[in-house]
Amino acid sequence: MSEYPTVTEEGIRLQKVLAQAGMGSRRACEELIEHGRVEVNGVLVTAQGMRVDPLVDVIRVDGQRVVTDVDTVVLALNKPRGVITTMSDERGRTCVGDLVRERSEHLFHVGRLDADTEGLLLLTNDGDLANRLAHPSHEISKTYLATVSGRMPATALMALKRGITLDDGAAVADSAHVVQVSGERTLVELTVHLGRNRIVRRMLDHVGYPVLDLVRTSIGPIQLGSQRPGSLRSIHGAELRSLYTDAGL
Repeated sequence: MSEYPTVTEEGIRLQKVLAQAGMGSRRACEELIEHGRVEVNGVLVTAQGMRVDPLVDVIRVDGQRVVTDVDTVVLALNKPRGVITTMSDERGRTCVGDLVRERSEHLFHVGRLDADTEGLLLLTNDGDLANRLAHPSHEISKTYLATVSGRMPATALMALKRGITLDDGAAVADSAHVVQVSGERTLVELTVHLGRNRIVRRMLDHVGYPVLDLVRTSIGPIQLGSQRPGSLRSIHGAELRSLYTDAGL
């Protein structure tokens, strides 16, 4: 087993950093340490008094990353239809950057949604998080609700789950099921971990059911919920810890 990280008089007491990160009162955070639930840089800590650098040291509680940099911002945006996923647009079209213009942080959008797709888009000032979430090697799942033309049979759903071949390679749905059938339209919920351009639209079109309307409802552990189009909410607490853990940070 690795030795405990060196305790110096520099830095901030671990329980204070945990409390500032929303893990409870200082006493509650001391109990987390006493019960062996806290790691610093991969090493279990059970003794009180350790000092850490919240900007450098990696702290986990029950295996989940605790975001200790108080300047870290992660936002969930319900991107409206017609908004371009860029922080600025030289052609003057409405873009994501317009919706966060009043924010002072230097924000990145995590991946993108095409202009005709609504729904959940994450923004953050943590470049490492943005890159991890967007990179296909981390296989972050994304769930969509698609309204398609026609009554979609079980055979089409099975094809999506078995995998199909598109122009740019194989594509497979982690899950696919019908939510509702209304006349000649079907509402389908589809979960994928692929991040390729217009992947859900192309997959559904491939099996013969063109998309009429598309909304992304989740990215990893983050849910769109009842957010109104154009609205923002801050991701923090257990949601934020789960997001960082899923990203492998």
